[in-house]
Amino acid sequence: MDVLITAGGTPLPGELLYEYTRGAPKAMLNIAGKPMVQWVLDAVSHSKLVDHIVVIGLPELGGITCPKPLTLLPNQADMLTNIITGIKQVSRLNPSAEHVLIVASDIPAITTDMVDWLIDIVEKSDADIFYNVVSQELMEKRYPKSKRTYTHLKDCSICGGDMNAVRVDMVENSSKLWVDLIASRKNPLKQASILGIDLLIKLVFRAVTLEEAAKIISRRLGIKGKLIQSAYPEIGMDVDKPHQLEIMREDLSRVGIS
Repeated sequence: MDVLITAGGTPLPGELLYEYTRGAPKAMLNIAGKPMVQWVLDAVSHSKLVDHIVVIGLPELGGITCPKPLTLLPNQADMLTNIITGIKQVSRLNPSAEHVLIVASDIPAITTDMVDWLIDIVEKSDADIFYNVVSQELMEKRYPKSKRTYTHLKDCSICGGDMNAVRVDMVENSSKLWVDLIASRKNPLKQASILGIDLLIKLVFRAVTLEEAAKIISRRLGIKGKLIQSAYPEIGMDVDKPHQLEIMREDLSRVGIS
């Protein structure tokens, strides 16, 4: 399977991570001796199930290495355009590709085993979109100080994961709905309001289960979606804030993941 790593985003003055990046891309933040994106590349490129890797959002490799065929694409206007551009590049590299794995550059704790696990799920299903979620209980057990944002449902509380997959031909469906959903990705209630007031009400009053919510969302978007309750909190441990960066620096220095 081919992989798209999204590495766009350079913190601006006044933003939370600017004092750490000082004008450099967020993906190049130093974590335990190497750029954050390198941790992700290592996990992905060591998988025997991965063929090509496309990294979008970095102006240059800057010393980053990868043993698999690697394509570097410049940052586009926004996240959705980055994803669409990256998937189109995957399609050019591999015209027979059915799905592409999309991995954010800010989840440095992922491992090759996690990559293989998701690819195996994708290859055994005909869904259009595969989306990982992590339970609050699991996330706080592994990262008790992570302070993630959770969506509280009738049967569980979850946060989103940043390693997912999509059918290649979905890039043609780049409607305003997708733009709005991605723009509000950090605000689950706003996303619910975009999908419909009934879903928003159910979420507010915790009157919908995870399975019910997944079915409603798939129906509203006109897709066959597969929601995956991940056993790996590392997939949901992204670096958006200084305290999360420090958690990752401490964690990866101590554990010594390679």
